[in-house]
Amino acid sequence: MGSFRDLYKNDVDFAALSLQSKEFAQYLKPNGQLDFNDSDAVRQLTISLLKQDFGLDVKLPEDRLCPPVPNRLNYILWLHDIVESTSKTSNIGNDAEEKVIGLDIGTGCCSIYPLLGCKTRPSWEFVATDIDENNARTAQENVKTNQLESRIRVIKTDPKDALFPLDKIEQNSLDFTMCNPPFYTSREEMAQSSESKSQQPSSVCTGADVEMVTKGGEVAFVTKMIDESLDLRDRIQWYTSMLGKLSSVTVLVEALIKHGNHNYAVTEFVQGSKTKRWALAWSWGDRRPFMSVARGIPGFPKHLLPFPAEYNFTLPSEISIDDATTSMDKELESLRWFWEWDQSRSAGVGFATENVWSRQARRKMKLAGQGGSSAKIDTVPDGVALGIRVEAKLVRGQSDSSNKNEVQIVIHWIQGMDSVLFESFCGMLKRKLELSKPQASEK
Repeated sequence: MGSFRDLYKNDVDFAALSLQSKEFAQYLKPNGQLDFNDSDAVRQLTISLLKQDFGLDVKLPEDRLCPPVPNRLNYILWLHDIVESTSKTSNIGNDAEEKVIGLDIGTGCCSIYPLLGCKTRPSWEFVATDIDENNARTAQENVKTNQLESRIRVIKTDPKDALFPLDKIEQNSLDFTMCNPPFYTSREEMAQSSESKSQQPSSVCTGADVEMVTKGGEVAFVTKMIDESLDLRDRIQWYTSMLGKLSSVTVLVEALIKHGNHNYAVTEFVQGSKTKRWALAWSWGDRRPFMSVARGIPGFPKHLLPFPAEYNFTLPSEISIDDATTSMDKELESLRWFWEWDQSRSAGVGFATENVWSRQARRKMKLAGQGGSSAKIDTVPDGVALGIRVEAKLVRGQSDSSNKNEVQIVIHWIQGMDSVLFESFCGMLKRKLELSKPQASEK
């Protein structure tokens, strides 16, 4: 599935697309460019990309928001990373086959997120809601056209309903929610925003007021999501939303921190040099996404970024990767916790219900006459104080005079709420491995 990540890395190739789609070719200008102020051209671009790259057939009404495919795909790919790096299973690798159910709030006329989600992950299912009757109707038609009714349910909701109407959609729990909320507080603000831009908007806006405007704008909308999440807690594992303004991310992260949330993720989606969007995700559970997923906004204030849930260090050059992995597995196997090592990946996962590596814990175990007895795992156990994923990999040596590869140990904090416990584990493993003796004399 990695090919989806490379689809639009270098922007859309209009010339190549015009060869595949005669409907799109008629809108291409002689210089090979597209007039983004032509709503028909923009709409056909979305229709042709969905057909060519995902095998999706969609119809888009003229009076509703036309979703740009690359930007929408970016959001789905980020969700892949969040959901799969915080999977319920203990798999050392990310589990793309696990059944996942998500909610798309305000699915729009096309239901593009559920369609893309189902095409990129065969095990994913969606509930899609919209308060606009026309959007709900055309979204349902697009789902039916693509024969995805068994995996996507479109439900018309009322503006008075909760944003996460779990009872109404008959879901006790969800793996994630997603949303592209209205950016603006009023039609006037939308007009002023367009006028204040130094350049013409990169694309004509065909969105109806219900899709573009809400009281209080996106900050008020996502604040309502945060408030509802305080009641639902971990009935939903990940709450997420796209945002049109970087300033909104700052305000909302500050709100989460005030509510005592310290398990969240931020990122930015960039499309060429024209459009930038941001996204925020938060969880009231204790499974933590990889740092590359959670800290994805360059230059974002450090005190507002999630705790750096990754620790890496390089071992002395005389220690080989075989020595390092043997020592690491032996050391971690001796602890009274859940531990599983995969030699083929040079990686392992471990879960502890308490600190079992301190001198005090080891002494206590020895006095009780208990040897090391780590247990194998199929699913992440309840009552985990710390979960980690640790891997060893070869990296080029830091010294300019040496081309020799060195062993780097990377520890991911994948579960737990106690950052001190995570740092304690990292310090212990670093000390143990740096003291491990090379086995060269025995060979």
